Amino acid sequence: MPLKIIGAGLSRTGTLSLKLALEELGFGPCFHMLEFIKPEYEPRRTLWEAARDGGEPDWKAMFDGFSSAVDMPACLYYRKLSLAYPGAKIILTVRDPVSWYRSSVATVWAAEPSRKGAPRGRQARAAKLRAATIREVGFDILEDPSNEPLTTALFDRYGEQVIRDIPPERLLVFDVADGWAPLCACLGVPVPETPFPHENAAAEFQTRFGSPPRPA
Repeated sequence: MPLKIIGAGLSRTGTLSLKLALEELGFGPCFHMLEFIKPEYEPRRTLWEAARDGGEPDWKAMFDGFSSAVDMPACLYYRKLSLAYPGAKIILTVRDPVSWYRSSVATVWAAEPSRKGAPRGRQARAAKLRAATIREVGFDILEDPSNEPLTTALFDRYGEQVIRDIPPERLLVFDVADGWAPLCACLGVPVPETPFPHENAAAEFQTRFGSPPRPA
């Protein structure tokens, strides 16, 4: 099945909430970074590694069985995916940049060792991911994660770039705090009677993945 929804928003902008919302609206299964930790997805990881290293992406094989995709690594390829799936809507999840930065420090970045102290294998994978980010996005969003002003400015730059790249008729700039109404209006579907899902707050992330709490 072709992708109908492409999420361009970075991690920690409500991507898991969006995944669950899309699946409730009938746009699932939705690919999310969480798919990588599932044993059944193992055979496809080599496809992502090839794309990360500059190979020609096999989108059909990567997304076989999915009708939408959000979060990393799919968001980095929003330009290529928007061309590969011209009928898909693009959703840019957004968040206050300082809140995004501090949430990331307390969660996804807290689980990673420092670049200097990481094992060589981890350093190599991180270098390849940074190279892929620069190639696909045009700059390294995490050029210096310890520098809050720089990183929040790059976060803003990324969002502004997506808005420039994607025609407005295909793009929804979406804050998950706004709930169902803007999402359903964009997708042309009725608003559910159930509450909008709000998942993967910092405390939930730490419980799910075991990363230690960090000061916000």
